[in-house]
Amino acid sequence: MLGIIPARYASTRFPAKALVDIGGKSMIQRVYQQASKSQKLQEVVVATDHTLIIEEVQRFGGNVVMTAEDHPSGTDRCYQAFKKWAKPFDFVLNIQGDEPFIDPAQIDLLAETIESKHAELATLVVPLKSSQSLFNPNTVQVVLNHAGQAMYFSRSPIPHLRNTPQEEWYKKHTFYKHIGIYAYRTDILEKITQLAPSSLEKAEMLEQLRWLENGFKIQVGITHEETFGVDTPEDLERLKKEKNLF
Repeated sequence: MLGIIPARYASTRFPAKALVDIGGKSMIQRVYQQASKSQKLQEVVVATDHTLIIEEVQRFGGNVVMTAEDHPSGTDRCYQAFKKWAKPFDFVLNIQGDEPFIDPAQIDLLAETIESKHAELATLVVPLKSSQSLFNPNTVQVVLNHAGQAMYFSRSPIPHLRNTPQEEWYKKHTFYKHIGIYAYRTDILEKITQLAPSSLEKAEMLEQLRWLENGFKIQVGITHEETFGVDTPEDLERLKKEKNLF
C-alpha cells in the first residue's frame, strides 16, 4: 500500500499551511512522520505543487513528487502522484496534509477496511458526541447500510429525527462524522478521476458524492478517536495550546 499526502501550497483559508512551524517541525513533516509509523503502508510520498514544499520534504528526508497546480481535488492529485511514483501498488491511501497528529492506527484501520472487505473505496467515520457538531455544516455526516457502506454524505444532520427536539437528537441516534481520509483500489482511483462533477457533488461540495452517484461503493471503518484538521490560523493556535507546542 502506498500512502500519499496531498499538500497544496495556496490554500484559500491558510496559504502555505504545510510549512507552518508546530513545536519545531513543519506541518508536513509531522503528517509524514505520523503516516510513516503505519504498519500497513510500504511507502509514503508527499504530492505537492510548489518547490518550497518539495525543499522542505527533502530537508527532512521524505519522498515527494511535483504535481500540477490546477487539480480540483486531493484525489486527482493523488492519482497523478501515483502515476509519477510508477511503482506497482494495489491500494493508495489519501492522507490529509493538515492533520499533523493523525493516529497511525487510524491509517491502519483504513487500510484494513479496504483490504479485508475487498472494497473499491474506503473511508473512516467517528460517532458524533455533541449537538453543536451535529448541526455544524462543516461537519460532514454519513449514513451507513448494514454492510458498513456509505449510503450518503451530507453537511446536514442525517437522518432527520421526527418528533424529537433537536437538542436530543445525538442522544437518540448514532450519527457519524466523516473523517476525510480515503483508500482507493488503484484501478478504481483511475476510474473516478475520469468522472464529471455530479449534481449531488455540486449541491453539497463533496467529491465523494460523485463516486456514489456513479455507482461506486465506499466501505466505512468506524473509529472512536477524533482527528484535528488545521483549516485556519485560528485552528493552528488552538492545536498548539492543546498540545503545548509553541
